Amino acid sequence: MCLVFLLPFLLTIKFNDENIENNKKIENKANSDNQEIEHIVYDYGAYKTIKVQMEDGSIVDMNLDEYLLGVVSAEMPAEYDIEALKAQAVVARTYTLYTIIHSNKHGDGIICTSSSCCQAWLSKEDRMNKWDEEVREANWNKIEEAVYSTSGEVIEYNGEVIDAFFHANSGGKTEVPINVWGGTDYPYLQAVETSGEDGYTQYSSENIVSKTELEKIIKEKYNDFSIDWNDNPIEIKEYTDSNRVKTIKIGNKNLSGVEVRTLFNLKSANFICRVESNNIKFLVKGYGHGVGLSQTGADSMAKSGASYKDIINHFYANVQIVSL
Repeated sequence: MCLVFLLPFLLTIKFNDENIENNKKIENKANSDNQEIEHIVYDYGAYKTIKVQMEDGSIVDMNLDEYLLGVVSAEMPAEYDIEALKAQAVVARTYTLYTIIHSNKHGDGIICTSSSCCQAWLSKEDRMNKWDEEVREANWNKIEEAVYSTSGEVIEYNGEVIDAFFHANSGGKTEVPINVWGGTDYPYLQAVETSGEDGYTQYSSENIVSKTELEKIIKEKYNDFSIDWNDNPIEIKEYTDSNRVKTIKIGNKNLSGVEVRTLFNLKSANFICRVESNNIKFLVKGYGHGVGLSQTGADSMAKSGASYKDIINHFYANVQIVSL
């Protein structure tokens, strides 16, 4: 009889030791090893349901973490280390909250499913169909573990949710926002070095453009463009602190590295270029704008033993990871 009366007390102690908060409801889910894990349905209060604008323009109401399952599965490969996936989940949740608070660019929708505008998103069905059948369940369970094990967690700086930018591969060092978009830098988005990114396919790429094509593309934007291919036609004038091209002279035009990246569809503004016969070869490092968390950098850190909190604190300076 004593055991019968003591059992609830002992269970209460166990749950308190695990810091299960009153605003979380526990359900059973299978993790990537098909073992039962805690599925935490977090009470986000005012952010419990968000309005997501789909590709066809329709608006769909989703639970915040349900939406994040589609984001994490679309934005980061499921084969990445679980700690990298957790970091991506917290970053994506933070980006979403920042967008809700500071942006109103989608009318009735809070956020959209376009990676070029907000964050990529895939439905569970579409995501599963893109994976090989033998890994589908394990991959999806891993995505769920990343999202639900970090439920409620966001990144703050001085008590406010940050604008949590992220990209695929920094090429070894991240970039500050002012060199990409101009304006004012964010104190929590500094250039940091990350090792191990050269082991990923996103680290290096090349793009070859003919002289004729280069002239045509630039003239479409600058009708007074001219170039003498016999007189130092292309010269990088200035680099940013992260080794990305800041200013490059092509013919009679001084262009930013970011503009050249856009004009010639380069994966990064970290590039060199060579004039070879009738072509210009762009040799590129990294993939993306380079600001904030590098996804391959996160995976490299995780494979070296870093936790998702270590990863977040590496890519965002002087921040705190808090529960809403």
